Amino acid sequence: MNLRRRLVFEPIGFQLAPMIDVILFLLSFFLLTWNLARYEADLSIKVPKAKHGQEPNRLPGEAVVNVSKDGKVNLNRRVVSREELEEILKGLVEQYPDQAVIIRADSDTSYQVIVNVLDVCRAANVWNIAFATTRPEEKTSTP
Repeated sequence: MNLRRRLVFEPIGFQLAPMIDVILFLLSFFLLTWNLARYEADLSIKVPKAKHGQEPNRLPGEAVVNVSKDGKVNLNRRVVSREELEEILKGLVEQYPDQAVIIRADSDTSYQVIVNVLDVCRAANVWNIAFATTRPEEKTSTP
């Protein structure tokens, strides 16, 4: 008497649905992180608040200069000196004369450091300069 059952092996199929789910998840993750990374916002910098500020029209090629409270100047996620900043900005202005430069300075940054960055922008012949600010938190009234 044969008590063993015969096992029927089915061929292993290639599951497409889970693979498509994973690919779409990764695609959405990279698109969202790319969207945040393109603004070059240094999260350690706390920009000052402006009550009557206006939301600017963001341009794809604008340069964002981050100035930390200890006076370090970051451009393209690396610390640059005054000479390097001037050289980079001159190159940008040569290619794009209307190049926009946004200065994101910490609210505790020395005024002299900001003036130095403005001086470098002037030396590089940059005329389209803006300062980044945040809106103050709106107070909600409780009834």
